Amino acid sequence: MKHITHLAGMLATAAALSASPAYSADQIKATVGQRGNWDTAVLELGTKAGIFKKYDLELEVVYTSGSGETLQPVVSGSVDMGFAVGTLGAMAAYSKGAPVRIIGAQATGAADYWYAKKPEIKTLKDSADKTIAFSSNGSSTQSVVRAFISEFNLTAKPQATGNPSATLTAVMTDQVDIGWASPPFGLKEIEEGKIHIVAKATDAKLVRGQTIRVIVANADALAKRKAVMERFMVAYRETVDYMYSANPQVLKDYAEFVKVGEPMAKRVRDEFFPKSLLNPDTIEGLDSLIPEAVSLKFIPAPLTKEQIAELIQIFPRKK
Repeated sequence: MKHITHLAGMLATAAALSASPAYSADQIKATVGQRGNWDTAVLELGTKAGIFKKYDLELEVVYTSGSGETLQPVVSGSVDMGFAVGTLGAMAAYSKGAPVRIIGAQATGAADYWYAKKPEIKTLKDSADKTIAFSSNGSSTQSVVRAFISEFNLTAKPQATGNPSATLTAVMTDQVDIGWASPPFGLKEIEEGKIHIVAKATDAKLVRGQTIRVIVANADALAKRKAVMERFMVAYRETVDYMYSANPQVLKDYAEFVKVGEPMAKRVRDEFFPKSLLNPDTIEGLDSLIPEAVSLKFIPAPLTKEQIAELIQIFPRKK
């Protein structure tokens, strides 16, 4: 009887063990600015393709309307990472002692554009005393608008309007004169003649070749989970390669994600987002970004070499 009881106990234990997973994936919590942009869809498309799962990673993603909303949870430690954070905003947070580290470039150059409903506003030269939108304080779109004003000597009045959807509503209801968006958002309205493009981000010289948005990590999380985040960046890079592959599934998944047709999805990728824009390996344009951050009062003084080395900690690409 004792033998039977012992055997039953062993079988129960074995059954319980077999029902338990052999391992659990490492979880990463992240905030991502501007849901639906091609360049901010890396986590979504990589998850759909099973790439992050392949590296034993499970992602919990919250989408935000701009850099401020994206960065704050990273600073507080409620999420591990933030994506599409304005580079100047990340510098500003770091200079104030926030536990923020840049671990990759998110967008070098930009596909963002500015548009108007009113026919008399054809170019930025027509923006005198008009309101011009950006997403939120510290965002890359705010940096672009400031570059427009500086380079073209504009008297336009910057106004925070949130995400592209909220911005379009503001433009169509005459709350703001010049809105901002990033493809695919707004392309349908442009085709229908409801709005027209006034300027592109790359019209500003400062934006060309600059990393205007970055991937950031909470400093404490980075220190404690360095191996996990390094593995994440391997998966991130692999996802970017997949997004520009000939595999038709990536465009199907993106089209479904943003609720557009596959031809529009292909147009967004091929016309507006060169692969170089998504390259996470290098922060480009620091020689102009840092003086810009000082002149715009994001940081009180230029960052030292030591500060740059502490702020920017990019994992080398594995061959």
